[in-house]
Amino acid sequence: MRFPPVLLVLVAGAVSALGFAPLQWWPLTLAAFAVWLQCVYAAPTLKAALWRSWLFGVAHFTIGNNWIQHAFDYQDRMPPVLGYFAVVGLALYLAIYPMLAGGLAWRLGRSGERPDAGFVLIAGAAWIATEWLRAVMFTGYAWNPIGVIWLPVPGIAHLASWIGTYALSGLTVVAAGALLLALHRRWPLPAGIAVAGLALAIGWPMLRAPDPVSPPGAPRVRVVQPNIGQEHVATDGYAAAVFDRLLRLSGSPGDAPRLVVWPEGTLNYYVEDGYPRQWYDANPAQVRAMIAARLGPRDAALVGGTALFFDRGGQVEGAGNSVFAVLPDGRLGGRYDKAHLVPYGEYLPMRTLLQPLGLSRLVMGDIDFAPGPGPQSVTVPGFGAVGMQVCYEIIFSGQVVDRANRPRLLFNPSNDAWFGAWGPPQHLAQARMRAIEEGLPILRSTPTGISAIIAADGRLLATVPHGQAGAIELPLPLAYPPTLFARFGNLIAAIVALFLAGAAVAIRRRTR
Repeated sequence: MRFPPVLLVLVAGAVSALGFAPLQWWPLTLAAFAVWLQCVYAAPTLKAALWRSWLFGVAHFTIGNNWIQHAFDYQDRMPPVLGYFAVVGLALYLAIYPMLAGGLAWRLGRSGERPDAGFVLIAGAAWIATEWLRAVMFTGYAWNPIGVIWLPVPGIAHLASWIGTYALSGLTVVAAGALLLALHRRWPLPAGIAVAGLALAIGWPMLRAPDPVSPPGAPRVRVVQPNIGQEHVATDGYAAAVFDRLLRLSGSPGDAPRLVVWPEGTLNYYVEDGYPRQWYDANPAQVRAMIAARLGPRDAALVGGTALFFDRGGQVEGAGNSVFAVLPDGRLGGRYDKAHLVPYGEYLPMRTLLQPLGLSRLVMGDIDFAPGPGPQSVTVPGFGAVGMQVCYEIIFSGQVVDRANRPRLLFNPSNDAWFGAWGPPQHLAQARMRAIEEGLPILRSTPTGISAIIAADGRLLATVPHGQAGAIELPLPLAYPPTLFARFGNLIAAIVALFLAGAAVAIRRRTR
């Protein structure tokens, strides 16, 4: 029984999303992409190839982004059922990028009755280009690049330290194409991919750099997870309850300096001086003093909160989704403002048009957040340069580090309480890929999980599971020297895409 191509690509697209966390069934993703490539190659016209690829993308992104629906469960201005429409609506747009990749593969790579290595290589190059495009168009949505599926296979995942995640995604499409060629009994490319992949997976323990060793008395890091979710936001005493739990979980000073980190947006009091008095629910100096009381003389805290920006008339013109460095004497040692904001989450695009139509932000509050200047390292006394990436900023490959002031670690406070069951492990997986790419350890602190201390090679050194309150403390993981990707960024992805396309052309000429 032959399945209609339309049904086949829809099923394949849905199955392809199962390779991401929390399931991590990556062999199914490879098989599903092989099915997609076959359907594209067999398409009688370019229009059919585009149509099949778009349907594949719709199913892929609908399943992979199902967690977005849960954001509507905490929004009292719109019914939660709209979340399901939002997931599908977003998928209808995101599917344009697989559609473009499929169209390019059909137009530039198709030759003969059966798929060949040239077609597969063109498909890999097209996927790199379109996945990067998805990450930059309309502020970008880089969630779940295909290369993330390799995290359970450390040697292959660590290719990202050389070529980056987008290029790894292209090679993943090539690997799926190799499966397809094997079914057509075209063996050279499948054999080469199998040998290279096996050698990398087996040989990685010998190739990986030794772990840097922390000296005695080295600084420690403490990651706090209060486990208070969005459903409690509207309850009486919420701000005080969260603050009290954060303070208790921050522990006590020890012999070594400690960097204590709190999640995104959990400090519900303003800590900066100088705002008009009516904005304060508590004295900012007293709030800072209470935090400082949990710190030793060589400690520091990084806390997620909100900054307010005022115009010359004293009216609020925006807010910052910010991280504040609090020092042991109660002073602020620096501030980072999130730069890559989430449309409809942190600001309402075209507010004057959409707000009268009854649309509002998914995140509670009427003040739009304003973007910060981009990746910046904040110098924390005793700990050096610390890079900040708030929440979803960590998913943007090649855009997370201040190149002029390379940090010794990245701090990624987040609020994954909006993200259901699938969102938090997917978010964590992408943070691990950034650690691999940049050769930097990452601290993740979230209200409800999954909080983690991530080594510079992407390993999870310690975690607080989803739905639990707790804290984890370890010696500060050390960074590796800058990786190849850290030096050149996504220029390498472009080089890999050009190499795949050039190899396809060379194969075609040799065949002719």
